[in-house]
Amino acid sequence: MPSRRLIANGSCRPGSLPVTLVITATPIALDNLDGGFFRVRFDRLTPAEKAYLRAMAELGPGPHRSGDIAAELGRAVEQVAPVRARVISKGMAYASAHGETGFTVPMFDQYMHRVMPDFPPVKPSSRRKGSRRRK
Repeated sequence: MPSRRLIANGSCRPGSLPVTLVITATPIALDNLDGGFFRVRFDRLTPAEKAYLRAMAELGPGPHRSGDIAAELGRAVEQVAPVRARVISKGMAYASAHGETGFTVPMFDQYMHRVMPDFPPVKPSSRRKGSRRRK
């Protein structure tokens, strides 16, 4: 472990790390989180749940109002309520207050940006179901 060696040879005080070590270690730590801790949670999600969490991530670490998340998805709150319930039941989000949702895993919003860089998802068309285009 590099930090222990630095402490042992006297180049670092116990309880502190050199900035260069932190700068070097941060991307390595994020890669490990992305490939394991975050990935196993992400892989358990349906496409609709991924889109919901990506919309939350677009708003920041949270918590966020359900209406704001729905607006990011171009949908009504009632349309996304079942998805919200599922991500809460899977432990990916929590209801911080009535009508608010937050990530249960710190930094998951950042991961969602990395794993799903393209946002917004395709918005539903304004056409009504069953309507036909005129030729």
